[in-house]
Amino acid sequence: MSLWRYANPVEFMRLSGRILPVVTVLCAVCLATGLIWGFFFTPDDYQQGSTVKIIYLHVPSALMAINAWIMMLVASLIWFIRRHHVSALAARAAAPVGAVFTLVALLTGAIWGQPMWGTFWAWDPRLTSFLILFVFYLGYMALWEAVEDPEKVADLTAALCMVGSVFALLSRYAVLFWNQGLHQGASLSLDAEENVADVFYQPLLFCIAGFVLLFIALVLLRTRTEIRLRRLQALETRATPLAERAIG
Repeated sequence: MSLWRYANPVEFMRLSGRILPVVTVLCAVCLATGLIWGFFFTPDDYQQGSTVKIIYLHVPSALMAINAWIMMLVASLIWFIRRHHVSALAARAAAPVGAVFTLVALLTGAIWGQPMWGTFWAWDPRLTSFLILFVFYLGYMALWEAVEDPEKVADLTAALCMVGSVFALLSRYAVLFWNQGLHQGASLSLDAEENVADVFYQPLLFCIAGFVLLFIALVLLRTRTEIRLRRLQALETRATPLAERAIG
């Protein structure tokens, strides 16, 4: 059975309707477990104090801000290659979710940075590329609203998504490209020595899983809404000539 069958809006609506309740429940469980465990049952850090606990919001939101754009890139490539409308609508649906994650990451990073660095903001390579990524999110959403032709706007936003992917990658790997900068290294890594301590690491995994599931749930929900709106527009377009003919 080919996965491309779910590019059909009817098949997508059927499958997403089954998946969405399960994903929502798992999301609630993971977020509740991770946030309660992390904020109330982990100790303060010996250097950062209670400020360290902001990682339970900052790290998952920063991770999903980048991965949301990558998901949009994949959906945009599918649109360019296969011309499946569901992929274009899924990319559009993911943009506001990714923008919110990016904003949360920027704000929580600023809250953490003030006591740690003595400033809310620094023109660090990763922070700067992350801010530019947020601007790309805003531009992507604005472009969808500015162009009425659905085929043309899907092409334009897909092209913009490809350009913005440069900054998504820079946001992820800036600390590897440039040695200077205030931003610390990765909190999660395949190298165990670079990870945060286990007492923080375990609830952080639940938070990350919760944010991933939250992203999936919101994108599924918003894509379903976009499909319904597209159907409604099609019905209105068909009804207009009939009404004009009846009046004539």
